[in-house]
Amino acid sequence: MSTIVGRRTIRDLLEHRARSDPSREFLVFDDLAGGVLRIDYAGLDRLTNRAADLLTRLGVEPGEAINLHLPNCPEFLILWLGAAKLGVVTMPTNVASPAAELEYLVQHSESRLIFTTPPLAEVAETVRARCPLVRQVVKVDADVRGLEALLADTRDVAPVARPASEDVAGILYTSGTTSRPKGVLVTHANYLYAGETVAKGLALRSDDRFLTALPLFHGNAQYYSTMGALVAGATVVLMPRFSASRYLDVGIRHRCTVASLFAAPMRMLLAQPVDPRHRSNRLRVVMFAQSISEAQVAEWSSRFGAPLLQIWGMTETMGPPLMNPLAGPRDPMSIGLPSLGYRVALVGDDGRPTPPGDIGQIVVEGTPGQTLMLGYFKNPEATDETLRDGWLWTGDNARQDADGRFHFVDRLKDMIKRAGENVAAGEVEAVLGAHPDVFDCAVVGVPDAMRDEAIVAFVVPHAGATPSAATLIEWCRERLATFRVPSRIELRDTLPRTSVGKIQKHILRAEARAGTPGVGPT
Repeated sequence: MSTIVGRRTIRDLLEHRARSDPSREFLVFDDLAGGVLRIDYAGLDRLTNRAADLLTRLGVEPGEAINLHLPNCPEFLILWLGAAKLGVVTMPTNVASPAAELEYLVQHSESRLIFTTPPLAEVAETVRARCPLVRQVVKVDADVRGLEALLADTRDVAPVARPASEDVAGILYTSGTTSRPKGVLVTHANYLYAGETVAKGLALRSDDRFLTALPLFHGNAQYYSTMGALVAGATVVLMPRFSASRYLDVGIRHRCTVASLFAAPMRMLLAQPVDPRHRSNRLRVVMFAQSISEAQVAEWSSRFGAPLLQIWGMTETMGPPLMNPLAGPRDPMSIGLPSLGYRVALVGDDGRPTPPGDIGQIVVEGTPGQTLMLGYFKNPEATDETLRDGWLWTGDNARQDADGRFHFVDRLKDMIKRAGENVAAGEVEAVLGAHPDVFDCAVVGVPDAMRDEAIVAFVVPHAGATPSAATLIEWCRERLATFRVPSRIELRDTLPRTSVGKIQKHILRAEARAGTPGVGPT
């Protein structure tokens, strides 16, 4: 461990910042309703000590997991970092997840507590009743006044035991090609390496202010925004959610200098009315993932003037292995060059490097538990398939141009990207297939001008059954998070298949892209 990030942990980093920059702001939380909460690095150390004390009083032991079913809020950060101090593992979840999804994640992760907000408590209590390991649902107000209520009667005393850098600090679930998400094991060393990669790649300084609107349950906001700021001693400016109408105003109000976005929210920002005041922002760099068009890049530059820097990374890779350079010429249509500390290659199915200009799968060399994920929780088969001889096989296809820049092509895995969220087609197919009127189904993603991709489902009903698209969409809505619900459902007599029975999804995608009228609401 000492050759890469030393033996440091998140706790070491928090305590160092409290000593070296006690009065510097760590967090500015703007609730978008006029309330603002500020926490400096000394306060962060005290509050995370109190959060660790709270977890101890609630009976959580080092090595056990807790579920943070919370929106972006100060409580999320304090509980996550306080748990890390204690050696407790956090498993964050999307607040849009219905009970069935949340139940699987809580059960699989062996979480002992669920922290959530009062509006989500009914779903959490339903899950608790089904998961025998869950001791309690703890309700959090998740606003500028909620911290003191949450931490009432706790002590500012650092935990006696200290976690090790190789200990797991988080389980981040990511959709795969099967119907069940996989839990990415993230160690303390992983979190620090992610922060170091971003801090160096963006040349973060202590006077930088990182505008953060992407959800904290994502690797992006955890690895890039939070850990990058912690490593540099910078400030996180946190919004409770992304708001296209208020994003630039918040960034200007709090003097933000750095930001991280996906393509979908960028398109939403460009869809807003032009406001000349937005040119007065102080953003020196906006890192983003997922391609936008050249016309959108030009419009972004004209309207906002904030320089763009495209990257590529996965939950499994910790930091972004590919980044456009901060200094020197950038190509906003490429995903950049290998980041410092990463080795990246393109290979064919046989594992051999692809010729220059040809399409190949992105593979990333690294050390599990340090520069790459430790593995998938309770899934050795998927771990062995993804981590092979020191290389992480990503399932993403790309090509290199003559200058060595990587250009993303498509996803090898059967994945759909919807407004920054990964959706496994198999997850949606499993829900649709459980409907009593559905005989067969296939789900594909097609380009969407605003939200990256739309989800289109092709359904073959049982003989004699006549389900409506609206009925099937409502069935999905009751069982899936909103972003996983199909935008359109088309009823078919058959699905195209190969000679061995595999559904030919490329044919369905082509038909969906051709604009075949849908029979369901969007």
